[in-house]
Amino acid sequence: MRRGRVAWLLAVVALGAQAVAGCSASAEQGKVRITVATFGEFGYEPLFAEYERLNPGIDLVGRVTDFDSHHKGLITALAAGRGAADVVAVEEQYLPALRRSRDKLVDLSRFGARELRDRWTPWKWEQGVVGDAVLGLGTDMGGLAMCYRTDLVARAGLPTDRDALAALWPTWEAYAEVADRFAARVPDAKFTDSAGTVYTAMLNQAQENYFRTADDAFIGDSNPAVTHAFTLAGSIGAKHQTAALTTFTQPWNVGINQGAFATMTCPAWMLAQIKQAGGPGGAGTWDVTTVPGGAGNWGGSYLVVPAQGEHIEAAYAAAKWLTAPEQQKRLFETDNILPSQPSVYRDPTVLSQTDPYFRGAPIGRIYAASSDAVRPNHRGVRDADVRPIFGRALGRIEDGKQTVDQAWRQAVDEAHTVLR
Repeated sequence: MRRGRVAWLLAVVALGAQAVAGCSASAEQGKVRITVATFGEFGYEPLFAEYERLNPGIDLVGRVTDFDSHHKGLITALAAGRGAADVVAVEEQYLPALRRSRDKLVDLSRFGARELRDRWTPWKWEQGVVGDAVLGLGTDMGGLAMCYRTDLVARAGLPTDRDALAALWPTWEAYAEVADRFAARVPDAKFTDSAGTVYTAMLNQAQENYFRTADDAFIGDSNPAVTHAFTLAGSIGAKHQTAALTTFTQPWNVGINQGAFATMTCPAWMLAQIKQAGGPGGAGTWDVTTVPGGAGNWGGSYLVVPAQGEHIEAAYAAAKWLTAPEQQKRLFETDNILPSQPSVYRDPTVLSQTDPYFRGAPIGRIYAASSDAVRPNHRGVRDADVRPIFGRALGRIEDGKQTVDQAWRQAVDEAHTVLR
């Protein structure tokens, strides 16, 4: 299952045009041109303009591509020694793979990055550090919550009040029981969007997933956290209580718009996706409450500086400014992009933020509470090779092609094969 934001084609075209114009302007004015590559909407465009006002000699140019192309392109550019932007956003699941290319990235401690350590929550900072090297500065994080459609929940005889509903699912086992209740009363809609999103949320609440923290050895076939998450999420899928929709696809967008499912795990950055897919007609239909287990993280990124750039110190300065507390606060206020710095997400202005689209849900309070309870989550160097295998296995269960046990055995076999 893909994880990250969606980069819309119009944004790519618009920013591509700006990149050409920016290159010309820089050449004419003698400015230092710094390209910032992201996947999807980071909310940076207004910040670029402000940074240029504060730094007249700098021209910041955005480059946006889709999630997979962005990261695969970065890996290719690092291997080739050319083609990477000056500053590049990297989603957390790709960070382990970059450990093998650490010599291709600038150690930001050369420019004093270690002095910034206390800005971030400890687990967020540590994910961007390899040994003594600081490879990335944290942007957002994906504190977990549960989004739900109040109309479908009401039809099932469940409480629409966000606190009362969350009280029904303190654990994922209880969530599965609520799914049974919903399915018995609402035959024309599903309880959740996919088994994969449930599985991902559960894994992200565990300290270890597919690889052991101590030595990075594969433990996905024996780790109780993985087997439990797969079995529970798979059982929901086997009962056809999911809409079997892959996140961020057009059918998933249509499902949101047409009320195909009642609940979905939603990190803060996903709220914008729901608004866009739901359209004006969805306003006041969706609400947000606490996720089973009370906390978790899905997604979040870092800004890295490829060593092949011509202006690495200027690139670092831009990355430092874009991830500073003031900018993180503004991005949450304007785009619901959740800060990864406690001083920001505990700020009274952030804590008091609500969202009218989601029935005035106190999103500041909900996501801050979720983020405060997050534990470090180890990702192995080969995580990106293994994780999709289990996602596809859950899809086979939803499609009725395999039982939970059959899908699990095949996934484990495939994982061992790909890791040889």
